[in-house]
Amino acid sequence: MMTHVQLYIDGQWRDGASGKTLDFWNPVNGEVIGTVAKAEQSDLEEAVAAAERAFRSWRSVSAYDRSALLRKAAGILRSRLDEVATLLVREEGKPLAEAKGEVAASADIIEWFAEEGRRTYGRLIPARAETVQQLVVREPVGPVAAFSPWNFPVAQAVRKIAAALACGCTIILKGPEETPACCAALVQAFAAAGLPKGTLALVYGVPAEISQYLIPHPAIRKVSFTGSTAVGKQLASLAGLHMKRVTMELGGHAPAIVFDDADIAKAVDRLGAFKYRNAGQVCGAPTRFLVQERVYDAFLEGFVAYAQAIKVGDGMEPDTRMGPLANPRRVDASLAFVEDAVKKGARLACGGARIGNRGNFFQPTVLADVPVDANVMNQEPFAPIAIVNRFSEAEDALAEANRLQYGLASYVFTESHARAQIASAGIEAGMVSINHAGLGLVETPFGGVKDSGYGSEGGLEAMEPYLVSKFVTHARI
Repeated sequence: MMTHVQLYIDGQWRDGASGKTLDFWNPVNGEVIGTVAKAEQSDLEEAVAAAERAFRSWRSVSAYDRSALLRKAAGILRSRLDEVATLLVREEGKPLAEAKGEVAASADIIEWFAEEGRRTYGRLIPARAETVQQLVVREPVGPVAAFSPWNFPVAQAVRKIAAALACGCTIILKGPEETPACCAALVQAFAAAGLPKGTLALVYGVPAEISQYLIPHPAIRKVSFTGSTAVGKQLASLAGLHMKRVTMELGGHAPAIVFDDADIAKAVDRLGAFKYRNAGQVCGAPTRFLVQERVYDAFLEGFVAYAQAIKVGDGMEPDTRMGPLANPRRVDASLAFVEDAVKKGARLACGGARIGNRGNFFQPTVLADVPVDANVMNQEPFAPIAIVNRFSEAEDALAEANRLQYGLASYVFTESHARAQIASAGIEAGMVSINHAGLGLVETPFGGVKDSGYGSEGGLEAMEPYLVSKFVTHARI
């Protein structure tokens, strides 16, 4: 178990220049479990210089050889699955089964990008004259600055790392200070695979200080950020000032529309599992459940029963289905959301309270008939809080689904193909999942619209921001 996490710069694990550290805690009991090295500006300068040097050679490594190295890293990560998953539970709190799933999926992500990196094809454009040849060549954009969140500290970091490296870019990752050890374990897998020094760096510290240095730096050509909408807007604005390419995967407030012809038992089971996964700390989690009047009572009854049956506890316990929230701030915010909603007329169907007085545990919560002016209806709760409201006509559900500026994920349950088409066409979101929770697979696009960001961190679309299309036209003299 890592009790002190270092920076990884120019192929070396080391402390920051000042020797300062930051504490991180176990969310199960609130105890300090370790320290993480704090990067200073001089450390960042070294990381950028190393990334710039390494880019000159890494871009020239063949796609075939880059792919082989990434596949080796995937194998190493998979061989260390139990170790990394345990770190993940200890730092972030999710149940061990979820943690193992995240690490296994992360190895799959590396392999997928390794293979797609071999297929970043250019093209030949038919010319207007027989003496002219017109080519489109795909080239890596350059060194990347990436910012990864604490809720999926391995899976979100690996999407950025694998996509950048597969395309021939170098990358500096600002890891999450709350969950540093599992992120460091991911980077160790790449280092053990033989990744050239300087190609990948890992830094921790004060997020604002790191972003304010890395994003404007002339050597950085691409920025990838996963996090809150408020912070994402600030970073996108800073990147825009310096004409940097940006991928923004930001907050969500996903609607889940349940029509009266849906299989209610399946809707409850599938939506419930996705709602309370990782204690609701998932940007794409369903939050506003919009249920047609005829089946509203049946759905609410079933969903409350589902929430009440969830075993909350230490993620290392085999029967735990939901762990603690990541930090005390999330508990306080959850309590405030429930109190405000009830005060404004919502009905607390179940949950709504802290569990015990040790750690960051919170009850799986269901709020019914929540008024539109309640804070939880307008702000991303990022907590195990489900809102179950009723609607009459499809137009009403679509109006509510699109009312907010969020547009990341959305869900529809219906047995009608016509209704599914109307809903999927009418919902303003980057992703629509019908009759299941089918989002987040590496081969499919993952990203939002409106205040939920832009760009993709999955599918072929995830490769595009790391590549430049260079047009070359050649005339024979």
